[in-house]
Amino acid sequence: MVFFAFLVFSLLIFRLPSRRLAAALAVGSLLAVAACVPLEQTGGAGASAATTTDYYRPPLQTADVVYDPNIHSVQCFVATGDITERLLPPIVPLSQEQPIRLEFDRLNADPQRLVVKLQLCNADWSPTDLVDMQFLSDINEFYITEYYSSATTQVPYYHYRFTLPRVKLTGNYAVHVSDPDGRPLLTRRVCVYDNAVVVNMREGIPPGGTARAWQQVDFDVVYGALPIINPVQMVQVRLRQNYRWDNNRFPLQPTFVREQERRLDYQFFNFENAFPGGREFRFFDTRSLRAPGFNVAALDPQSVPRAVVLAPEIRRNLVAYEQVNDINGFFLTDNREYGNGDTNGDYAATTFQLRYDPDDAGQDLWPAGDIYAVGQMTDWQLRPEFKLTYNAERKAYLGTALLKQGYYNYLFAHVAPGKAPDYQFLEGSRFETENAYDLFVYYRAPGTRYDQIIAYRQLVLNGRNVLRRR
Repeated sequence: MVFFAFLVFSLLIFRLPSRRLAAALAVGSLLAVAACVPLEQTGGAGASAATTTDYYRPPLQTADVVYDPNIHSVQCFVATGDITERLLPPIVPLSQEQPIRLEFDRLNADPQRLVVKLQLCNADWSPTDLVDMQFLSDINEFYITEYYSSATTQVPYYHYRFTLPRVKLTGNYAVHVSDPDGRPLLTRRVCVYDNAVVVNMREGIPPGGTARAWQQVDFDVVYGALPIINPVQMVQVRLRQNYRWDNNRFPLQPTFVREQERRLDYQFFNFENAFPGGREFRFFDTRSLRAPGFNVAALDPQSVPRAVVLAPEIRRNLVAYEQVNDINGFFLTDNREYGNGDTNGDYAATTFQLRYDPDDAGQDLWPAGDIYAVGQMTDWQLRPEFKLTYNAERKAYLGTALLKQGYYNYLFAHVAPGKAPDYQFLEGSRFETENAYDLFVYYRAPGTRYDQIIAYRQLVLNGRNVLRRR
């Protein structure tokens, strides 16, 4: 494989002007390295035999988690039939006229009838003690019978698709998928709501001195139609930015309780419901592995797995704000050559690049810490395969991960030792940024043992993209 990469780029070198010679050689070396990355996901279907004797069962969580490294490209969304359905969070009204769909790929395994179970959770995502028949009309064990083999791909996989069953109660649900032996594969969070109260959301004024970097959402909850006796204790509110569970504000306590109007006002002055505006998401397009798409520097379609090198990125917190249309951190799998991204989309060893030259006199020294590529593709978690390491020869942070063909949004996070991920250091933050906010209102009625969702609303600030309001 190294010899092939060298041959291809040696041919290109003689057609390039001398000033581009070094750049061509550098990209060629990155392709060779990416193509030779030892990724365990590249094996065939028979590779599953090595894992079937492993009876370790990681503890179930109620977060968006992937337990098995062979599970990839997990998407959970509302099946509206619209072209933008995969950009919708898995949240539906109790009528469930449009169901929630779960799709994912499984590499290195023969096809199996995987098992799905639902778990009702409280507002804080702790499991409730209700029995299954209280929120389901069927036995809580569903089989995924719809799966398809990949075709024309270097990396073989099976694509699974499952439509969630109807539930009888509103609330938070953890959807667990396991293999026939009971080993968990993944968990997704979904929500079912009923608008029993009125919610009004609006853009607020961030605390003094932060207006150019922060965004604030003020809102009120009018519960006149619901007989709530002690709303401060019985009502809980959660606010999220861009449908992310990792940056939500919970629980939020009302600033004012207006009993005569039966209204709770949430207008804070101490960053309780304020978020950094951030920047528009970085993006790249690998829907074609024959010709480089947006922000793709080079690709090798013959390697196994195929190799993709993304264009070098820079730190953005000190550069001018640029308005672009993004999809708020989501990703969409697709294939431009064959038209079916679900089963014809191939996986590629995708190399991220972030420039950093500590010897540059105009470059400040970055503090100690790790750098990760983060987005819906990582469930907004710091996954080891998306960690970038510094390459002194390239004067850049580099990291290679296995990703399916498609269109991706992501950010770079700087993680100092012992601290939470910092996005502003590498990305900056501006109030002009387009962001989607959604709000959950939970209520535990007297005598009940779970938190129901009595309202759900969305608000888009500086809206310019295809995401819809509800």
